[in-house]
Amino acid sequence: MRMLQFVLLVAALLFARMAAAQVYEFPHYDDAAQVRADCDRLLADLKQRERAIAALPERGGEVLAALDALNQRVEDLMGPLSVVPAVHPAKAVRDAAEACDLAYQRFNNAFLQNAKVYARLKQAAVADDIDRRLQREELDLFEDSGVALAPAARARAQRLNAELTKLTQDFERRVRENHDTVAFTEAELDGVPANVWRNAKRDARGRVVLGLDYPSADPVIERAVQERTRERMWRATMRLGGEANLKTLQRIAQRRHEYAALFGFGSYADFTMRRRMVKSAAEGGAFLDSVAAAVGERERADLAVLREAKAQATGQPLANTTLQRWDMAYLTERVRQQRYAVDQEAFRAYFPPQRSLEFVFAVAQRLFGVRFEALTQTLWHEQAQAYAVRDGNGTLLGTLFVDLFPRPDKYNHAAVWSFRNVATKSGRLPAAALVTNFDRQGLTLSELETLLHEFGHALHALLSTTRYSIEGGTNVQLDFAEAPSQMLEDWVYDPAVLALFQQLCAECRPVPREMIERAQRARHFGKGLFFARQLVYARYDLALHGRRVEAPLALWSRMERATPLGYVPGSIMPAGFGHLASGYGAGYYGYLWSLVVAEDLRTAFAADRLDAAVGRRYRDSVLANGGQVAPEELVQRFLGRPGTREAFFRSLAVQ
Repeated sequence: MRMLQFVLLVAALLFARMAAAQVYEFPHYDDAAQVRADCDRLLADLKQRERAIAALPERGGEVLAALDALNQRVEDLMGPLSVVPAVHPAKAVRDAAEACDLAYQRFNNAFLQNAKVYARLKQAAVADDIDRRLQREELDLFEDSGVALAPAARARAQRLNAELTKLTQDFERRVRENHDTVAFTEAELDGVPANVWRNAKRDARGRVVLGLDYPSADPVIERAVQERTRERMWRATMRLGGEANLKTLQRIAQRRHEYAALFGFGSYADFTMRRRMVKSAAEGGAFLDSVAAAVGERERADLAVLREAKAQATGQPLANTTLQRWDMAYLTERVRQQRYAVDQEAFRAYFPPQRSLEFVFAVAQRLFGVRFEALTQTLWHEQAQAYAVRDGNGTLLGTLFVDLFPRPDKYNHAAVWSFRNVATKSGRLPAAALVTNFDRQGLTLSELETLLHEFGHALHALLSTTRYSIEGGTNVQLDFAEAPSQMLEDWVYDPAVLALFQQLCAECRPVPREMIERAQRARHFGKGLFFARQLVYARYDLALHGRRVEAPLALWSRMERATPLGYVPGSIMPAGFGHLASGYGAGYYGYLWSLVVAEDLRTAFAADRLDAAVGRRYRDSVLANGGQVAPEELVQRFLGRPGTREAFFRSLAVQ
């Protein structure tokens, strides 16, 4: 029996090698029954593979290859099914995909507590540092899943993991499938671009009905001249997720706290952050304190400018003028227009959505030597697109899926799912899905920056050449994950980079150079406010996952009340804060931590953001290595020196 299991395992590895090197076809799901059938087959296969791995030789067995083959099999189904709930138009299919995820997580929780597999992993044959890193990280994963706990604690860990998966799904679904609306008269929408509301539904009184998706809500909050209009939309967005999500978030925090306690840790933050670049919750807090010290004075100065702007706009004496939360985006844009003559809406005429996608492809071609070819595939929606990613010599590197525009029940922000990872050992190629919700009339410069940010995640996945899929692409330490995407954001403010638009779009008008230069200067206004807000989010996340579990809203209201603008009664922001419920629990600080790394990486491109030689070095040293090399070492290889925080703190001071 043991020999048969070993033969089956080897055959599976060989089949994976033969089948991998081709364009990836996204599975087409017509109904929930198809999802359930595929899920049943997957679970049966995984159990068979688990038995085969446990039966490998006790010393020196090919455990790493076997674990990676199992991971690839999981990605084959669970990868696309992780995308389906975010984009598929049929609720039954979305629900079936979530149900499959729950079933898979039950298997995975038990698998990671399999003592025989763990024992084989401890004695695995390792050839080099890449193998050793994978072995250590997989051992960490098994140990953090409870394989070494006493039986009762081990069983409790399984139950907690299963419950957390369900709670996270519930939280995200309430946000994604929210159908709340706000109705306005046309007069109340004064200042809001007409393309946002002209074709929107009307209620029985003829009022414009807008949803809470960001292509609808953000322009109202940023542009509406009437304060009451901004306030109504802001309050609606601050109730996204509802009271049910506050209760769910509290259960998530409690279960995470209990989970950490099983391993002897006083908080979930202590438990999880020890595996990251930051090393500890204490170091994470110290880092946030250093950022706070650098931006505190600037935040106060920004608020003073906005207060003066509101007094001027309303005709009220400065002494009688009070800033409100719903004023911030509006007044910030107003100041940028007045000081720098920059209107984000004016950029839409220069950045058509499809051409903007082609633009980021052109950046990748110039910088990294890769090109994107449109494919014909039947996908989850007629607007979704597929592209083959090829190296300069024509070699296929992977497949990218893109879904640009908003629609009901679709994930309502911008993100990348790196759902299938490369594995050179088996010849497997990656695939990723880039999902956004852009205005069909065109992108603002800020939205183009968002597109390039998300595209950076996709490139990280698609240009990775790791030995094992477990360490492919964005499978890196959480506080490094945002660095490759944040690094590229700066590119949209470079006239030489934006000039690529004219090479691919003859009918597109070139953005006037002075318009870009004004936008470059304007973006530095409000840095104090932006980073202060990020600090509140990051500190709240750490506090929620700290040593004392508090009710999410009570904690949030207390922390926000300590900020200059205070807390707005009735707002329940944490209920819609998806990062808290997802894999970013005790990890939101990672956006700032990754930005430190990103600013450091950018220094190599200071002379020319389209320098192909530097781009190739970056591709080979950082992107190609995914998670198989420690982030600190990747930075050292690329920059030729250890990473520092100097560039980050310099950027905070730029006016």
